[in-house]
Order: sequence, then C-alpha cells, then structure tokens
Amino acid sequence: MKKLTYLTLSLFSIFTFAQEVSKERVKTILSTLASDEMKGREIGTPENENATQYIATLFKENNLDYCTGNSYLIPFDYKGKKVYNVCGVKKGKTDKYLGFSGHFDHIGTSNSSGDNIYNGADDDASGITTLVGIADYFKNKKPDFSMVFMAFNGEEKGMLGSTAISQDKNLDMIYHHMTALFNFEMVATESQWGKNALYMTGDGFSDLDELFNKNAVNGLKINADPYAREQLFYRSDNVSFVKKKIIAHSFSTVDMSKATHYHHENDDISIVDFDNMTQIINNFGKTLEKLNRQNFSPKYNDQVKYN
Repeated sequence: MKKLTYLTLSLFSIFTFAQEVSKERVKTILSTLASDEMKGREIGTPENENATQYIATLFKENNLDYCTGNSYLIPFDYKGKKVYNVCGVKKGKTDKYLGFSGHFDHIGTSNSSGDNIYNGADDDASGITTLVGIADYFKNKKPDFSMVFMAFNGEEKGMLGSTAISQDKNLDMIYHHMTALFNFEMVATESQWGKNALYMTGDGFSDLDELFNKNAVNGLKINADPYAREQLFYRSDNVSFVKKKIIAHSFSTVDMSKATHYHHENDDISIVDFDNMTQIINNFGKTLEKLNRQNFSPKYNDQVKYN
C-alpha cells in the first residue's frame, strides 16, 4: 500500500509539473522571434512574414480555433501590401472572453557597422512569448472564460495592426463578450519590485488589477503604473480596444529608469530573464484558472477617455 501511495503521488507530481510551461519552451519561442535571421521583424519585410507564419504554427500546436474564416492570419493593408495579424481562440466553459495580446513587429535594422539588427527580444518578442505561453498552459484545460489570442503587426508604425483588427466586424461577437484584454508589452526583464511582478498601465482607470491580485497565486502581483505621467495606457495596442470600451490594459516589467535596450541593437536575448518570464507565465496561468464571471468582472471608472 505504501508503494502504491508513493507511485500515485509520484504520478500526480509528474502530471502536475507537466501542466506548466518549461523554460526551454519559453526560450525557444523568444529566441526564434528575436533571432538575427528575423532581422528585426519590420512590417512589410519577408522576415516579418516569417514571424507571422511562425506564430500561426504556434497557435496550431495549441489547437486554437480560428478567430474567423479558415486561417489564423487576418489581413490588413500596409502601403498597398497585404500584411497580417495572427488570431486564435480557445473555447472555455462560457461565451465570455478574456483577450491576450502583444505585437510581433519591431524596427528592422540600422545602418551602423557591427551589430545592426534591432532584435526586439523585449520589445516585443517577450509579449508574444507570454501570450503563447498562456495558450500552452491551457492547451489541455478548459477554463471558465473563453480566450482569444491576438498577435498584432505594425505597432511600431502607429498601432496599425491592433487598429485594424479591433475594427474587424467579423470579430464583433468576440468583442461584444470580451470581459478584459491583457496586452503584454516588454516583459523580458525583472521589474523594479523584483521577480514575479508586473505593472499595469492606467491602473487608476479600472479595478482589473485589484480583482486579479485577489486571486493571484504564488506571490504573483500586478503593481500600479510607475509612469502614469507618460500616459502609457494611451500609447500601446490596448488603446485600440479602450476605444471600443473594452477593459484593456498593457502589462510590463521593464524599468524605464534603468533600461538601456529600448529601441537599441542590444535588445537581444542576453537581456532576457527566462526564469522570471517562465515563473510569470505559469503563475498567470494558475491565476487565470481561478477566474470566473463571479470573481472577475472589471469595470472602468469615469476617468478613462475612450477617444
């Protein structure tokens, strides 16, 4: 009986561990997107197209449904050329949705000698890796909320992709039932509060962070926006959904008072804290498992501006 109990516990431990996203998986995804071969993923380039296809492959691996039509790729026009956002759906127990997003384009290459590639490991391969990691976590689970995963293109040119997809009438059903959108923007480094912590832009505009933190596991915490004067809430892809009156905030770890890699060639995998990212992804997943329509229904206050 003791042996049987030990075996049962061992199998349970293996099964539980298997539900978590591995650091190797996180490193593989981020390193692929931020590789020199991607040449900075500037919109309209072959490398940007390669990143698009790679993300679609990751969505397929997670058995996500198409958001619309028969493809994960949702086209929009950029300088007369067809480019794409990537969108996939995970059906939950209800028709209420949580959204997870980030942008995969970056700013390409420079004319400098030596390292001239803006790899964009933090900005924003880290955000895409985080949302794919959450999809990984729920691959074999059925959460209470349905989930939509959106990888935006063209953020660096003025939030083009998020603007286009937010206006796509084919997705109105999802938007109508969207409880909140988590937009991940630069989450590769340890925050000023230490590991296992992020901050939320525009935290004073809604109670999303408060409701999330009440259910957060293993010490994960969303902190207040330390750069409120910079109005980052209105300067990232989340604002495309704020305009639709959807609860939408960006989540980050970057300490802008110390960071030297923003829009520089040294934004490569050498600055990434993979242990911290993996911890955040798994604790985010565990927290999301606890969320339902009864304990998570965030609201804006009257301070937010919708246009």
